[in-house]
Amino acid sequence: MVKRPRGIRPRGRFAIGRCQYLNSLHIRQLKYRSANGTDLTVGLIPEGQFCGGGETSLQGIFFNPNIPTEECFISPMRGVAEGIVYATKPLSYQGQLIDGFWIRFHEGKAVEWHAEENNELLTKLIEMDEGSCYLGECALVPFDSPINQTGLLFYNTLFDENACCHLALGMGFADTIKDFQNKTLDECRKLGVNDSMIHEDFMIGSADLAIDAVCEDGKTVAIFRDGTWAF
Repeated sequence: MVKRPRGIRPRGRFAIGRCQYLNSLHIRQLKYRSANGTDLTVGLIPEGQFCGGGETSLQGIFFNPNIPTEECFISPMRGVAEGIVYATKPLSYQGQLIDGFWIRFHEGKAVEWHAEENNELLTKLIEMDEGSCYLGECALVPFDSPINQTGLLFYNTLFDENACCHLALGMGFADTIKDFQNKTLDECRKLGVNDSMIHEDFMIGSADLAIDAVCEDGKTVAIFRDGTWAF
């Protein structure tokens, strides 16, 4: 077990504790619901794990890759996502804003979408390569996070992704696979981690977002209620 340095921020410790709890549930699906129309079910990789609050390098050094860090994230199973999701904040991409958009998924793939602003750019993003139309990340962030409370759009994903729950199109993270250190990248891909040249986060959190986890044993556990943690 890696000893955590004394200087780790309290919110980082909270994220680590929440990841440990989420991993103990052995979640197989996340179900997202919101009054804005979001109704999406995403499948998770059995060998996957939630990460957040800090990481340990292959040399055993604990570090914070994101500052601030609010998220507990995981890479979903490629090809397993059904339903529709509505973005709740603009997406800054290639120096432009994509706003007022939704995406519908079938068998894990984005099959229909529309943006009120910059729909052509959204299409370019989703059709970038073979993997860009699949999900690479599911991240859990409370809607009352400090970043969101500023009311600002920072036009920088490393800040904006800490505002609320988000999904990402494109590349998944091999280090969300248990024992990834002893696996090749191809082995992680075969387990279900998506591959793409892009990884673009878009915000889906809202004040009424509910997320339920369907666990390996068939139980359903509340993860988010009213936009924030239910535990």
